[in-house]
Amino acid sequence: MSLIRIAAAVILDADGRVLLVRKRGTHAFMLAGGKIDAGETPLAALHREIEEELGCGIAGAVQPLGRFSAPAAFEVGHVVEADLFAVVLAGNIELAAEIEEIVWHDPNDLVSRPLAQLAQTHALPLARRLARNDPTIPSPRA
Repeated sequence: MSLIRIAAAVILDADGRVLLVRKRGTHAFMLAGGKIDAGETPLAALHREIEEELGCGIAGAVQPLGRFSAPAAFEVGHVVEADLFAVVLAGNIELAAEIEEIVWHDPNDLVSRPLAQLAQTHALPLARRLARNDPTIPSPRA
């Protein structure tokens, strides 16, 4: 299996819903973010991908949530290894790059729409913990 390194954002709204995106030509919803370029840090990749995909930036502190692996949603035989970060967006979302659709998704809902494995297995449980201010989640860093 081939490894794909990505950085992705867990973005919550005031109601505790998590932002998920669906890329053009795909069916499953996933976190905003993407591949880490050679020589790029996960955090730098996240800033670049948020700007490219959502047309906005990241406000304030970024909260690292850890590194997680799951089967890739659209690359058969590949595994994604993702650095996940909780972030707050700066500015208005404007769909860009390959993003066709965004949704604010209830992190308790695992059945109403197709979800990428990384989102279902790791991001949604993290979003539930973030929404209830779970003290076991690492503190933010600038």
